Amino acid sequence: MPPNAPPAPRVNAGRRVGRGPPKAYDSRMSEVPPLGADAQLAWSIVSAAFAALGRGFICADEGFRVIHASSAIDQLVGSGAAGRAEGRLLEDVLGRELFSPSGALRHTLVSGQRREGWRAHLQIEGFAPRLVSLSAAPFTPDPTVGCDPRVRYIVVVRPAEEDPAAGLSAPTAVGGFIARSPAMVRIFALIENLAQSDATVLITGESGTGKEVLARAVHAQSLRATGPFVAVNCGALPAGLLESEMFGHAPGAFTGAAKARVGRFEAASDGTLFLDEVGDLPLELQVKLLRVLQDGTFERLGENHTRTSRARVIAATHVNLAEAVRAGRFREDLFYRLRVVPIEIPPLRQRREDLEPLVLAILSRVSARQGRALRFSPDALRRLLQHDWPGNVREIENVLEYAVAVCRGQTILPEDLGPLAATDPLPRERSLPVPAPGRPGRASASGPRDERAPGAAPPVDELRHALDRNRWRRTETARELGVSRTTLWRWMREQNLA
Repeated sequence: MPPNAPPAPRVNAGRRVGRGPPKAYDSRMSEVPPLGADAQLAWSIVSAAFAALGRGFICADEGFRVIHASSAIDQLVGSGAAGRAEGRLLEDVLGRELFSPSGALRHTLVSGQRREGWRAHLQIEGFAPRLVSLSAAPFTPDPTVGCDPRVRYIVVVRPAEEDPAAGLSAPTAVGGFIARSPAMVRIFALIENLAQSDATVLITGESGTGKEVLARAVHAQSLRATGPFVAVNCGALPAGLLESEMFGHAPGAFTGAAKARVGRFEAASDGTLFLDEVGDLPLELQVKLLRVLQDGTFERLGENHTRTSRARVIAATHVNLAEAVRAGRFREDLFYRLRVVPIEIPPLRQRREDLEPLVLAILSRVSARQGRALRFSPDALRRLLQHDWPGNVREIENVLEYAVAVCRGQTILPEDLGPLAATDPLPRERSLPVPAPGRPGRASASGPRDERAPGAAPPVDELRHALDRNRWRRTETARELGVSRTTLWRWMREQNLA
């Protein structure tokens, strides 16, 4: 590690030669104290030795701020990258999923453990992200050999493509996802390939698989990363309000429109517009969306002036759009306009190898919010890995929120898992009442009547059970419960299920 040395004038060593002079550090950056000439020589030797092995390394202090970055970082990312990394928080360089205060690797390092074979994107301002394989460990400086006393953690990085053996077993963190299944690794590679593209992306998958998280990852890796990311849920609003939400309106366009409003397409110019649940878009709005995708023009509601949008569109849906086209519910030309780059996120039951890193990462995040550091007992972890997770990641988060809330010690036990405490595969189908299809407000034909007020949300267990039976597809769940999608969405928000 770089030896400690008395303060001396800053020695640049020719590394900070990126695009123009260094930028002023913001609140998330701090200048790294300089090294003397002898220390610079020792640092160069250590750095060169690692580079000869095809490795780079990063040293961080107890606050997980980068103190030193070896010259091999320049070889991995670009000339000047090592200098730009110094002073940054490690979470900014290797991702919040791993190194934020609730990150999975940070939690492990603080507890004194070492981790090898993880993957993440090395992201340094002014350079394209680079997928790397990394190992991380705590470090105790030895003052007798002149090590920098501030160093507390070391991260060794190498190009991911040089470590193919770890490809299917190494957890990879990309844009909010942590996974290691071949299906997700292919999606991560596709995100990287889209970095220079503005093509329209259509993300499909069951509810709770992380479609918006993936959309944000595509945006963050794109040329528009510095622009806005604007999201609109096409299934949460009635058609009249949705048109105003997407395209804006002029004063007096309808009752209550006292002043002009900028729509989401304008707000997302030079950025990304995310259209969630695009399969629920009414046919009359599908025509307007098609026009924007074709020539980038639209009019605000109640206005004749043609406006231009430069927003890149990413759409998502749990609906099978090909079937919706055949049924006449979705325009075929719009379907092909949206489906330039199709990405399908498999449900968790089809990629069970992702479960362990995922539940560990979510536990780190949830417990950190409560100021706790919890772990799973072997039986509790086994129970989690055996479950089918019909609600996907959203269901995992709900179960772990409950477990953290009721756990009294430092170890989560099977009985802390609530509905999963019974024997799997799906114990809730045996233990919870099943409402009669199409008759919300009754537990069964012979059971007691539910006396809740008209329009009030059902009990959270009853609502979650209905969502589970329909694989968290809101259209099918709303049909079973005999309510509109908007009412179902409101109930889910009230019960913290959305």
